[in-house]
This record gives sequence, C-alpha cells and structure tokens, in this order.
Amino acid sequence: MIVKTFTHSLSRRLRCAPKLSFVSDNANSFVFAALFCSDNSPPKDDVEIVFGIITSSTSSKNLQLSLKSSWVLFSNDLIDKVLKRVRFSHGNPLQALEFYKYVSSRRGFYHSSFSLDTMLYILGRGRRFDLIWDLLVDTKRKDQSLISPRTMQVVLARVAKVCSVRQTVESFRRFKKLVPVFDITCFNALLRTLCQEKSMTDARNVYHSLKHDFRPNLQTFNILLSGWKSVEEAEGFFQEMREMGVKPDIVSYNCLIDVYCKGRQVEKAHKVFERMRDEDISPDVITYTSIIGGLGLVGQPDKARDILKEMKEYGCYPDAAAYNSAIRNYCIAKRLGEAFELMDEMVRKGLDPNATTYNLFFRVFYWSNDLKSAWNLYQRMMDSGCLPNTQSCMFLIRLFRRQEKVEMALRLWNDMVEKGFGSYVLVSDVLFDLLCDMGKLVEAEKCFLEMIEKGHKPSNISFRRIKVLMELANKKEALQNLMQKMAIFGPPVQVCESEESLAEKSI
Repeated sequence: MIVKTFTHSLSRRLRCAPKLSFVSDNANSFVFAALFCSDNSPPKDDVEIVFGIITSSTSSKNLQLSLKSSWVLFSNDLIDKVLKRVRFSHGNPLQALEFYKYVSSRRGFYHSSFSLDTMLYILGRGRRFDLIWDLLVDTKRKDQSLISPRTMQVVLARVAKVCSVRQTVESFRRFKKLVPVFDITCFNALLRTLCQEKSMTDARNVYHSLKHDFRPNLQTFNILLSGWKSVEEAEGFFQEMREMGVKPDIVSYNCLIDVYCKGRQVEKAHKVFERMRDEDISPDVITYTSIIGGLGLVGQPDKARDILKEMKEYGCYPDAAAYNSAIRNYCIAKRLGEAFELMDEMVRKGLDPNATTYNLFFRVFYWSNDLKSAWNLYQRMMDSGCLPNTQSCMFLIRLFRRQEKVEMALRLWNDMVEKGFGSYVLVSDVLFDLLCDMGKLVEAEKCFLEMIEKGHKPSNISFRRIKVLMELANKKEALQNLMQKMAIFGPPVQVCESEESLAEKSI
C-alpha cells in the first residue's frame, strides 16, 4: 500500500516539478517543489488520506511522521479541502492545528485565506481563543494580507457565541493591530456578528457608540435592517439611512418587507412592494419568500401558495427557500397533507428538498410525539440522499430518548458515524443519557470510543455518567481505557460565560 501510494504520488510530482525553474538546482529544491506544487487539483483519495492521518494520530510527533511517510502532494487546494473536511466532520481542533502548522513550517509555503479562516473557525468552535490569537499574530508576521474582514467575522462570531458583548468588542479592537486596513468594512463585520450572535439591542448600542469612528454606508444599514424584528426600530434605521443620503437598494427593501411580514403587518409589506416597483426595483425571490411567510403567519397559507404561481408570471421562479416558506405555513396550520404535496411539487420542479424542508415536518412530529411518522420521514430523507443536519438529529434523538427506543437511536448514531453528519457532541449527550438509563453500558462504551476515534471530545457530563456506571459494574480496565482516550483532548475547555444550548434553541 505504501509503495503504491508513493508511486502514484511521485508520478504526479514529476509532472508538476518541471514547471518550477529551480527544480534542477539541487535535490532539496526538487523535493520542495514536488511536495508543494499547487498547479494540480488534489485527488479525493489524497484528501481522505490526510484527513485520516489527522483524526487517527495520537500525538504531534505521530502526525508529522505519518504525513511525511504518506508522500501526499501538499497543495493549497488539498489543504483547503482537508480543513473543510475537518470542519464539517467536527474534527479535533488541536490535531487540525498541528497539521496546519506542519504545512506552514515549510520554507516558502503560504496558506490561502480560506485555509486560515477555516482553521480559525475550527479553533473557535473548540473555544481555543488563546490559540486563535497566537495564530493571527503568526499570520500577520508571515503574510498579513490573509487577514481580511471575513477572517475578523469568523473569529468574532465564535467569540460572541460564548462571550459577552464587551469581550466581543474588545476582540474587535484587537484586530486594529492585525488587519491591513481597519475601516468601515471591519465595523460592518462586527455589526453582522452582533446581529447574528447577540441581540439587536446590543448591535444598535454598539452602532451608536462607534458610528462616529466609521462612516456608515449602505452595507452598514442593510446589516442592521436585516436583524430587526421590531417594526419601529427597522423604520427608524430606514429613516436614518435616508437622512444620511444613503439610497436604499433591493436588500434594504427586502429587509423592511421581512420585518413587516414577521410582525404580521402584511399590508405595510405590500405598500413597500409597490414602492419598489415605482422605483424600478424588481422584486426578487427573497421578496416573494418574505411575503409568503407573512401570509402564513396571518393564517392565509392558501393565498401564500398562490404567490408561488404569481412569481412565475413576473419571471421570478421559486427556489427551495420559497417552497420551504409555503410548506412551513401548512405545517403551522397542521395541514400536513398539503405540506407534503408541496414537497412532492418541489421534486417535480427539479428542486431537491433540503434538511430545512424535512425539519419543518420533524418539528411537528416531535411536538406531537409521533415517532412512527418521524422515523418514516427519516428513512425517506436518507433514501433521497439528503443528509440530516444537527437540528434534524436533535429532533430525532430526543424523540427516541422520550420513548426509550434504543435501536432507533443507535441506528441514527451509526448513520452519523458512517456518513459524517450532525453534531456528535450534542447528539451524544442525549444518546448516552438513554443508553445509561436503559443499562446499555456496552453500547454506550462503543459509541463513546467511536466518537473519540472520529476526533470529537465527549462532554464531561457524559464522561462522568459513564464513569460512575463503569465503577459500579467494576469495569476497571474499560474505564482506564476511556480515561486514557479522553486525555488526548487535554484539560476541560474554559468558556467566557454560560452558553445556551443550540439544541434547545432549535427545538
């Protein structure tokens, strides 16, 4: 296998190397060119090889030795794909960072901005903020151009998720010494973060306290308008935008229409709709989707469905989000027959139902405690090739927990492990509760080890519960093995302040 991998990789390196002028100077130059050529797109098997090394390595030294012996061609494209794979599989942030540093240490090699942002996201999700700032300082020293407003937003979003507004703003100010230009684009990144992760009141207060340091532009107001649920606040910002001479665009109008629709003021939304046409701004699919959702909130799902047909007459064709909005209306009205008809219509129109589509039904089945319908829908979802997201998994695992369905819960877990979807941490907490309550210690241990092998750290609460049961069952060797596995992840992560469970928010 090693010989085969080496031969396959070397043949590609030989094709790549002649494109570099210094290849023939000496042997070391040849090796460098061969290992870090970025001209060719990496094969899928190379991505999986490197990803496997990252997830299976037990130490930094072991990871480096495995990477060296793999003879995989390291290109920017490969590194981008590997880190993306780690991100969406919720991989171990420390092992991912070791890989990132290993590549960075190569003389003359520079990461892409995508790799940097993805690496920062992975660290932020693991709440390793100390490592984030170390990496940013090192990046500034090596290539400051990689640190962009997008980089700032990635970091601030992770900080804001678990820290206070004050700490988020302090983190924003730290970027003044890191980014090439600290301007309105950076300020907009902060506001977007606060709108998404904190309250609009927080975003408004920060806006008013810092707006004199940055001249607000159209994007600034669009960001703030997109977050408001209060009609009065949205109208106030819309008026301030006009007073500052900033002309609204379709995004601005869509935000205002969305606020009116969510506030059940559909008539005002229609007036804005007509104003757009008067100003020769053509409504787009987002405009119609907001109106569809607003009609559902005021109890008019059938009229909302008619909007789907009306859109086509104006050359605007509904997308999955528009259909989801119409489906949501029927789910709210408990008219699941029509909701399923719309989902079938989506398929006929060439639109694939996504996880959000299925979650609309999972929510209804969860609250009605309809396990049979939820399970049938899950099987349909998997058969269609649409992978569940974390919200889908949480609806299902909590339903299995409520009805003590161990086999179904294990089936969901096995699918997650095999296909790599959902949050292992959130789902495992509920799963381990179920398995421990039902006395399924062998199964709990197996799932615990699978999770660690995938590079995910089980929560300390889950570990303590399994630990107690193993002590009662006198399984000393098994417990010692689990403790050694957990040690890989280091000490427990410290957070800035308590974080409300994502699962609770979604349900």
